[in-house]
Amino acid sequence: MIKAFLSRAVLVLVLPAAGAADLSTVAERSGFARTGRYDEVPALCNRFESAYPKYVQCRTFGKSPEGRPLMVLVATRSGVFSPAEARARQLPVTLVQGGIHAGEIDGKDAGFLALREVLENKLAQGALDRQVLLFVPVFNVDGHENFGKWNRPNQRGPEEMGWRTTGQNYNLNRDYVKADTPEMAAMLALVNAWDPLAYVDLHVTDGAKFQHDVSIQVEPVNSGDQELRKAGLALRTGVIEDLRRQGSMPEPYYIAFAVNDDPMSGFVDGVSDPRFSTGYFQLRNRIAMLVETHSWKDYPTRVRITHNAVISVLEQVARHGADWLDLAHGADRRALKLAGASVPLSYKATEAKRMVDFEGYAYTRTPSDVSGALMTHYDESVKQTWHVPLRDEIVPDLQVKAPGAGYVVPAAFAAVVGPKLALHGIVYRELDHDVPHAAVDAFRAGKAVFARSSFEGHQRVTLTGAWSGETQDVRRGSLFVPLAQAKARLVMTLLEPQAPDSLAAWGFFNNAFEHKEYMEEYVAEEVARQQLAADPALAAEFRARLASDPEFAKSPATRLEFFARRHSSWDRRYNLYPVLRVRAPL
Repeated sequence: MIKAFLSRAVLVLVLPAAGAADLSTVAERSGFARTGRYDEVPALCNRFESAYPKYVQCRTFGKSPEGRPLMVLVATRSGVFSPAEARARQLPVTLVQGGIHAGEIDGKDAGFLALREVLENKLAQGALDRQVLLFVPVFNVDGHENFGKWNRPNQRGPEEMGWRTTGQNYNLNRDYVKADTPEMAAMLALVNAWDPLAYVDLHVTDGAKFQHDVSIQVEPVNSGDQELRKAGLALRTGVIEDLRRQGSMPEPYYIAFAVNDDPMSGFVDGVSDPRFSTGYFQLRNRIAMLVETHSWKDYPTRVRITHNAVISVLEQVARHGADWLDLAHGADRRALKLAGASVPLSYKATEAKRMVDFEGYAYTRTPSDVSGALMTHYDESVKQTWHVPLRDEIVPDLQVKAPGAGYVVPAAFAAVVGPKLALHGIVYRELDHDVPHAAVDAFRAGKAVFARSSFEGHQRVTLTGAWSGETQDVRRGSLFVPLAQAKARLVMTLLEPQAPDSLAAWGFFNNAFEHKEYMEEYVAEEVARQQLAADPALAAEFRARLASDPEFAKSPATRLEFFARRHSSWDRRYNLYPVLRVRAPL
């Protein structure tokens, strides 16, 4: 049988090698018109192990809510098939993940093809001698089986595909920090066990029509440990150079217009928040790569480019992985000494712009008689170079001074926080004794703004406030989370209340910012009069506030709260963030 085969540059037809037909995919056999259903994944996983028993092991690492196995192929010619032995031999581990958004399924078909070619020594010769490859063909397995035509209406091929979200309607690429899903819990367990140096997340982008076919984003490059950024930049540069030699048009930033649907608005680079894979792994002092092929390229083209990116990563890690692993371990050691340092928890692009030539198509922008909006229409038969602004100077945004010793989670909230810490492999211990009158820093929110709608099953909250020193009794059963650990940046991301993907921001502590106790208005009025009569300074402060703050003056509830806050019945825990910072270990 003649089958479709992806070379490093073009799609060609070749005769299959002896025994290779059993390792082909539905995609290959259909000329990349179709992709297989999920039952193909465990079947192929087992066939790869049977064909290469010395070099491939087929394993499950979890189960989806709908009962499907999460599959990983462990492939290496090093003879190392355990995380402990990989660590002992200082062998880099590369994790390649497809189908986190299961409608964007290029990674599954490209990864199986790349793995077969590497095992056949056709490409990346010797790469598996110097690393362990973990290949997860489909992460979002239930979403994969929500299968149908036009699940991705702004994407060319395959004929049918899966769905963006899971069976529980979660977007897994928003779940790396909060880890709500069984799938993410399983993935984090796999990551904790193997500690991959590089994590490659394979996607297909949405967006406009243009000639460029892929973006390659890597962190740490603009974020994370300064020395480890050298490894991230080297990986990104190497892969982009390889893809360019093979005829692709890659860019190192996410190709989305600064203003939606307006090509002349140009592009803005950035660092993803930790809910995304590329924002998450730099917090663990490891490298993450986001591969985003362009949805308007046809499926054979996208699979070819994804395949080429995977091969390039394997070659780069084989060539430089030992040095990069040294940098990663150095970052682990430097993280032990972050106490008192100013640590960035988010990043932003400055307003600095540079003009770039971007290869697009001719287009018109005209008002739509359907939507009434100004709409862009592209003519793909006419190539056009756009001269557009790019903002790619990235600087820290939110920066927080790290605590001296770590964080304390009071016993009442240990059951909320402890399991999340464990999912991420963060070190903590439960206190077996009371600590009376402990010197702590507490964060009291001056303002808590709740989101108007749910996002990923949570009502997010934005807090303003500051840490300040005070004394509190810390009860037995509280958790002490030391900062002096390799994942110190991840600890701060989870537990600093103003971090964009902290547990607080995701709403895990919303009860703390809800006012529960109150006094009736007629009681509050009586209390207010008593306070005014007893304290002339308070009376003067109240009159000054009435004169200077119109919003305060016109709100009866706010005026009464002015006095209620000064009464002994006021709830001192209201707006108190239920995690403390400590300057010395408990």
